[in-house]
Amino acid sequence: MRSRIYAATGLALTVLVVPLPATAHDYTVGAIKIGHPWARVTPPAAPVAGGYITITNMGTEPDRLVSGSSSISQKFEIHESKVIDGIASMRPVVGGVEIAPGATVVLGSGGTHIMFIKPTKRFVEGEKFPATLIFEKAGPITVDFAVQGMGASTPPENHGGHGSMPQ
Repeated sequence: MRSRIYAATGLALTVLVVPLPATAHDYTVGAIKIGHPWARVTPPAAPVAGGYITITNMGTEPDRLVSGSSSISQKFEIHESKVIDGIASMRPVVGGVEIAPGATVVLGSGGTHIMFIKPTKRFVEGEKFPATLIFEKAGPITVDFAVQGMGASTPPENHGGHGSMPQ
């Protein structure tokens, strides 16, 4: 009888100390906090795909997202979309994106965003893919982009199954 009680107690203690997966979709590297990396579903054979994130600089010095990479695309670029005199254009951002101390920068649809050039596979709703973001001061961090539906304009409320990457 005692051995059953000890076994049950041991099992209960084991369950208590096993870390559970985080439900947050936020990541931190140095003073930089990255929130809600996401992308939209892509049609078959799409030549590009957009990636969207929120970056907050919790430090006292500016930092800069300078580049990145992902195994799901041949190239990773930071792009800026603009409409001038009714004409839309998109160009790579030279020198990266600065994040001032205490500031939050949104890389979103219709503005500055991440561009995955020549994806090696179709982005499918509900799937995730990794990408590494490289900051001038904070350094590299790998995050998971959650793929949302074609019409998505913001990340979903529930990011279950995503968690912080080790630093």
